[in-house]
Amino acid sequence: MTLIETSRLILRPCLAEDRELFFELGADPAVLEFFPFRRSREDADAIFAMIQDITPEPGFDLLVMVLKHSGEAIGFCGLSKLQLEPLLPQDAVEIGWRISARHWGNGYATESGRALLRHAFTVLEIEEILSIAVHDNSRALAAMAKIGMPPDPSCDFDHPDIPDTHPHLKRHVVYRLSAAEWRAQQAGPAAR
Repeated sequence: MTLIETSRLILRPCLAEDRELFFELGADPAVLEFFPFRRSREDADAIFAMIQDITPEPGFDLLVMVLKHSGEAIGFCGLSKLQLEPLLPQDAVEIGWRISARHWGNGYATESGRALLRHAFTVLEIEEILSIAVHDNSRALAAMAKIGMPPDPSCDFDHPDIPDTHPHLKRHVVYRLSAAEWRAQQAGPAAR
């Protein structure tokens, strides 16, 4: 089980008590602005039950972002293996997060993202992390840049799982960061 602590957050595995937050985020039009669907209560509960039943590979559990000062769960984050061949390499590792809209603008995506990258590169010894988002999702793109991930336009693609009824959501951009690049960033400008 993964447990990561930052200055303001605890990132802990998802528990049964997180069902309501999972539904809230899956039904909120603001949170899902760049997704082609909202989840019904039944769909959210079924997916949540499936997540609870899976024993994830170490380091790939769905994590809940909890505010240290209040104990409030505010969102989800984690690492996952993408299955988008041939568009992206087999089992490419993606970093991602989804935060309650009432907590946007506080830097929690950046804080959790940096902690996940550190965990991925130092504990899990992953060689490269990707992040993908709809091409005009400025909030996601800003968070990806703030955690040190540069864009890789050569890998941008039209997502095959987005229906033709939502053409504005098809184009996805890819940001990627290697372990070596991350280490160089941590060393600072003097080491480059």
